[in-house]
Amino acid sequence: MMTFDRQTYFARIGFHGEAVPTLETLQHIHLLHTCSIPFENLDALLGRTIRLELDNVFEKLVVAGRGGYCYEQNALLRAALEDIGFGVEDLAARVLITQPPEMPARTHRLLLVTINKQRYLADVGFGGKTLTSPLRLETDVEQPTAHGVYRLTHLDGDYLLSMKQQDGWMSLYRFDLQPQYFSDFQVANHYVSTWPESHFRHHLMLCLHKPDGTTLTLSNRQFSGEQREDMADERAVYQLLQEKFGLRLDHEQYGISFDEFASICPK
Repeated sequence: MMTFDRQTYFARIGFHGEAVPTLETLQHIHLLHTCSIPFENLDALLGRTIRLELDNVFEKLVVAGRGGYCYEQNALLRAALEDIGFGVEDLAARVLITQPPEMPARTHRLLLVTINKQRYLADVGFGGKTLTSPLRLETDVEQPTAHGVYRLTHLDGDYLLSMKQQDGWMSLYRFDLQPQYFSDFQVANHYVSTWPESHFRHHLMLCLHKPDGTTLTLSNRQFSGEQREDMADERAVYQLLQEKFGLRLDHEQYGISFDEFASICPK
């Protein structure tokens, strides 16, 4: 196991240049990360324990060539930003994208980054709607990114993040600025990865942004991005994970054999 290693992370995401704590560096790393390390929930489907300690996250997402979800993705981004010298705080959000009838729990991890007294929302772990650029923590302004237009508004004392759609704004999640701790994420991570009714336990989900502004997604067996198609063959889906999403599945600890994948592949 290894803890955070800057050069190995930079090689994983393809970052070149001087790493200094500026907005330009944050924007560059944020985009490269989301275009290199897929959002995926394979371990939750496999019933594997998802560990959030940095050495585990680094080994899985960087060394082993896997992806992960918000608790892992934003843990890795936080480690990278802190290593460069950014001021970073952990926050948690209540996910609204599924339009829950009641107030949902805080089950999403995100980051607050401060540069020269300006605060930015950074988040590389929200699936197909994942930000590819940090957003200024300012309300009621449209903030365009390479993969969509976002907006922050106020909602009952919280911030509400929304994404612009053809027919209006889609609410993604709401959050406040209360600092979160490792123990908070341990509890929430255990809940979303093991609760029998958790979405992550029943639906195969992968997402990888591309630098040209497109997004590849795999939801159960439906692949979209370059084209939209239903994947009928389990082996074809297994190949897709590697060829289109760039997942390495051969690591001793974090690899996934075809038989293992076939056991969780949606029927």
